Amino acid sequence: MILDHISIVVAALLCAIVVGVPLGILSYFYPSARKIILRVVDLLQTTPALALLGIIMVFLGAGKPTVIIGLALYSLLPIVRNTCLGLNQVPDYLVEAGKGMGMSRMQRLLRVEMPLATPILFTGIRIAAVNAVGTAVFAAFVGGGGLGSVINTGIRQDDMAAILGGTGVLMLMALVLDTLMGLIEHRMNHHTAGSTSHRFRMVKRLGAAGLAVCVIAVGAWSFIPQDENGIVLYQGEFSEVQLINSMIQQLMEDRYGLEVTIKDQMTSKNNFQALIGDDHSCDLMYNWDGTILTTILGLDTTDIPDGMTLYDFVNQTVQEEYDCRMLGKIGVNNTYAIGVTSQVAEQYNLKTISDLQPVAGSLRFGAEQDFFTDAGSMKFGPFVEFYDLNFKEVLHVDIMLKYKAIEEGSYEVMVVYATDGLNKRANLKILEDDKQFFPEYYGTILARNDLFERFREEAPDLEETLSSLNGLFTNDLMSSMTYEVDVEQRSVDDVAREFLIEQGLLAP
Repeated sequence: MILDHISIVVAALLCAIVVGVPLGILSYFYPSARKIILRVVDLLQTTPALALLGIIMVFLGAGKPTVIIGLALYSLLPIVRNTCLGLNQVPDYLVEAGKGMGMSRMQRLLRVEMPLATPILFTGIRIAAVNAVGTAVFAAFVGGGGLGSVINTGIRQDDMAAILGGTGVLMLMALVLDTLMGLIEHRMNHHTAGSTSHRFRMVKRLGAAGLAVCVIAVGAWSFIPQDENGIVLYQGEFSEVQLINSMIQQLMEDRYGLEVTIKDQMTSKNNFQALIGDDHSCDLMYNWDGTILTTILGLDTTDIPDGMTLYDFVNQTVQEEYDCRMLGKIGVNNTYAIGVTSQVAEQYNLKTISDLQPVAGSLRFGAEQDFFTDAGSMKFGPFVEFYDLNFKEVLHVDIMLKYKAIEEGSYEVMVVYATDGLNKRANLKILEDDKQFFPEYYGTILARNDLFERFREEAPDLEETLSSLNGLFTNDLMSSMTYEVDVEQRSVDDVAREFLIEQGLLAP
């Protein structure tokens, strides 16, 4: 993970140098173009990182190339600015001396101006490098790897050791990188040609060449394809997805000796984009039919034809439009649910969501930003109107921090997912959706239709094996399993293996 993070940063920095230095030279040569170039790189710098990565991913798909290009674009500003600044600060008399010696424009640039501008240019590269170390954590959202997934998981699970560990590694990485580049920069600013012998200059050049080879090798690491033998999945953000992925991996390897590669963490929507199409980078994914309907397909429950279930409608849609199919329901219904603190539930004798109606004016409600959007009919606005609720205060909170917030007393009522083990840690009372406002979100494995034909020889009953997980879970069971992972910090693979053994799907 650390090597992945470093390689992403180095690769992005090399790309930024290759693009940024010529742009800086162009800005120096043509003042009329300078304003346009600097304005463009300024705009790139102010674009939110996730938005920029999302735009790039539309064209390149998920993975490291998307992250590297995004970081490279973010790194352009200091490199372009400092290149142009350094060249503009070269004394005029030295430029004139070059002219007097008969040098052409490019000769003066390469032999006079660029060597003198290099210390200032290097300062820009140094700034870009340190900034890229922190920005690279967003790679976790688009399957790019790195340390972002460690920090995100730590925040969600309130695992201070993981948060501090990941942050500490990033800080150390940035500090070491900044120190090394600072030493080089100091050497550039204080070196004079006459202060070293010929032998020393040769040693220095060899050292610089060796360092350049090492930097290029580290950057190239990002472009080396991951080992993707057998069936390929992306890791999920939540423990429920990680548990099912682990079960799939263990079943495939035990029954068929078929290797399963679980790649870097990926959001649901990005994972779906990586699943579909001829240039797909994974074979199947675990998700929920309601999430596929709303978040992925951009549809709503109102789009479902009369007499058709949500599951059947989604399955029909993905088969017709994306050549995929769902393999049945594993048993969990991880729908939205409303949780209240045990103290409030006991104080007001709350058992159903309808019981909130007379006391909502005394309570504060919290949820992640996604619940407040206008996309779909099962979000905050329709919800409070349906149940006639008027809360004292409504708070928007980051999805990774919402459990910590309710534990600290920031609000008393919160939207949760039914199978989240953190509900138990926060000691929440899950209220019954007595008027059935929230639709079902049944867990299911979504696979490409060509998967079973491609592995027919190695695993002739592959679909039956994957479907063997259907009906084995309940919400309470999945909540207990995710609690073991999220709160008790047990290994995902260990919890998954124990369950498979208990169900007779794996030998002890």
